[in-house]
Amino acid sequence: MKKASTGIISGCLVWVLAFGVISACIMPIFMAIGSFTSFTNFAIRTTGKFICPDGTTPKSNSYQTTTRDEYGNSKPATAYELQCVDAGGEILKTDPIVYSFAWIGAFLLIGLIVTSGLAFLLAAPAGVLITKLLGRIRKPNPTANIEPQ
Repeated sequence: MKKASTGIISGCLVWVLAFGVISACIMPIFMAIGSFTSFTNFAIRTTGKFICPDGTTPKSNSYQTTTRDEYGNSKPATAYELQCVDAGGEILKTDPIVYSFAWIGAFLLIGLIVTSGLAFLLAAPAGVLITKLLGRIRKPNPTANIEPQ
């Protein structure tokens, strides 16, 4: 019983370590993909289904604005927003932020699922590798107990 619980605990520990290492690589990639694609028409239509009221159509609107650089100087930029338009063409709702957070969050959720799967697949090989490395470290030197003559 003790050996089985030790194996489960060490397996979970190896999975957590594998998850941490893999997520350090995977999650920034999925966040970047979500950020770069958050202003596409596909992202607007997808998130608009959840944000816009019934009977409206999600549309993308872009406009020129300014932002500040690292020195505090104004520079031109393009802003994007989700607009919910009814059948008559009237804009009922405008959302410049929530749709992009939802889109990026969806990509991060996909990244978590991918990371969990990869960590699960790689935990067993990583556990075997760690066990072999620790076995080499803990293995006693057979010549250590021989007394010199």
